[in-house]
Amino acid sequence: MLESVPTATGRTILLEAHGARAEIGTVAAVLRSLTVAGVAVTEPVSADAPPPLGCGIVLVPWANRVRDARWTLDGVEQRLDITEPARANAIHGLLRNTEYTVLDRSTDAVTLGALIPPQHGWPFLLDTRVRYRLRPDGLTVTHGVVNHGDRPAPWSVGAHPYLRVGDTPIDDLVLTAHAGTWFEADDRKNPVGEHPVDGTGSDLRAGVRVGDLDLDTAFGDVVPREGVAARLTAPDGATVDLIQGDRWGHLQVFTPRNFPRPDGIGLAVAIEPMSAPPDALNSGRGLHWLSPGESTERTWGIRYTPAR
Repeated sequence: MLESVPTATGRTILLEAHGARAEIGTVAAVLRSLTVAGVAVTEPVSADAPPPLGCGIVLVPWANRVRDARWTLDGVEQRLDITEPARANAIHGLLRNTEYTVLDRSTDAVTLGALIPPQHGWPFLLDTRVRYRLRPDGLTVTHGVVNHGDRPAPWSVGAHPYLRVGDTPIDDLVLTAHAGTWFEADDRKNPVGEHPVDGTGSDLRAGVRVGDLDLDTAFGDVVPREGVAARLTAPDGATVDLIQGDRWGHLQVFTPRNFPRPDGIGLAVAIEPMSAPPDALNSGRGLHWLSPGESTERTWGIRYTPAR
């Protein structure tokens, strides 16, 4: 059902099917919670306050940062609004405070849509959507876009889920990520280089205890294994997987120790699928240039597997 009373995260959409349950907020199309067989696999977001540290929101038409909130289009400088004032960047796209419209829904799925009109630093007209569909073991998320403008438009997309494995302390989870490169960043979190993960503290391919990590790092050369881009493993063997389809190639891992929960501040782990790396509007890497009238999609998901 769609609750009629708006909150800080918009109106609430409840999905329940196959033993899974999700709450979606219409502002930023935020994934407020996801449980499978009663086990929490994402950090919950309260309806009564903006999502903490971007928890669960959709990042479009770019994920991560645009350095100085500036980029160049056909030789003309474009100036986006600065949305990360402390670092003078534009961050996480143009819809993080926008309410989406419910386009269709059923007991196990909902499609939300939002228009990205021309605005400061963005002379394009894109119609975007995101579809959440429950599965017995988790959730499939499909992002789509159509260019309704009269000129080619750049597009990339990401999401900001914070994952967990039920009540297992985050410190005790082991994170595995199938990424071959990591992006070095300056003190404003903007990329200054890309390096192989081999022999570095950013090599997560063999698994690293989350409590030993201190990351706010973008990764490239992500090659999922049987669809799994990253995995959290609990000591009892239960897992939560980040599933990425074709044409993603990047992810961000963020391990803040100031994540707010009802029982206090603590460690959390965001594992963020991204179709392009940070500052892609300047580098051009990973951008999909949509011709007028063109549409495209990207799909990712979350999967829970209990201990055997």
